[in-house]
Amino acid sequence: MSPEKWEEIKDMAKKNFEVLETNRNESDGVITEELIFNGPLGKMKLEFVSKPLVLSKNVHYSKRMGDTAKVDYVTSDTEKTNTLFAYKWETASDTWTEINAASFGE
Repeated sequence: MSPEKWEEIKDMAKKNFEVLETNRNESDGVITEELIFNGPLGKMKLEFVSKPLVLSKNVHYSKRMGDTAKVDYVTSDTEKTNTLFAYKWETASDTWTEINAASFGE
């Protein structure tokens, strides 16, 4: 999912549905944007996550008893990975449940 496509989806949701809340959080290079609205399935949330691309993962461990492993991630300064998640509000359990992308079809 490209940032341009995310902007198109946000604009379409804002134009066609009642927007309840928008949030944007940024920490450690990870940007999370949320859009909560009343959609065709009731209260829905779209979450767009943009984070640096992981280039490699280095695991440091020792054979000493009780010692834990340490994982260092090497990330790109220029490349990002973008992911879109969709959730539906379940009023019975008061929780968000993720909508499976396979249910949308091709």
